[in-house]
Amino acid sequence: MTESRHGPRERMVFSAAQLIRRDGVGATGMRDVATHAGAPRGSLQHYFPGGKEQLVNEAVAWAGRYAGKRVARFLAGLDEPTPSGLFAAMAAQWTHEYETDGFAGGCPVAAATVDRASADASTREAVAAAFATWRGPVAEALTGMGVPAGRADSLATLMISTLEGAILMARAEQDVRPLTTAVRELGPLLDTAVAPSS
Repeated sequence: MTESRHGPRERMVFSAAQLIRRDGVGATGMRDVATHAGAPRGSLQHYFPGGKEQLVNEAVAWAGRYAGKRVARFLAGLDEPTPSGLFAAMAAQWTHEYETDGFAGGCPVAAATVDRASADASTREAVAAAFATWRGPVAEALTGMGVPAGRADSLATLMISTLEGAILMARAEQDVRPLTTAVRELGPLLDTAVAPSS
């Protein structure tokens, strides 16, 4: 997850997402975010009058938009778009990161869910919206591949929840095997959902 941001506010949201995905919400301090973003500490209160909760919620929203936008890039990279191919591309992003950079990072939306969703209603709403922002493009892509509209949202939920679980297991085991297993086992099931051409 890399993205070039220009203004201090945008850099801080991006930095918060990066720190949350690595350290969780509890271990991510506002000063850490400002330092990571190269922004003046005094700007935190200016840009985020709601404090850490506001910053976390905006970082989660950014992560949901990022994941949703990646769907189009994954599709563009497939010679023949299939549900299994899309899921494999989604998982490959993480497999590549873990094989290249190690297992330090996870999904900031998942981290915020675990750390804060039960304590902060606004964060619970933010993570639910972030998952919806991601699920929508996945479901739309599946529909475009011939999956009936009535199943596309359910399968998008299955794909995202399986991926999130595999990410957690890969980090715990320090091994990409949960990701490769998920792709191998879920892919054929996803492809059976495509309606036959008439």
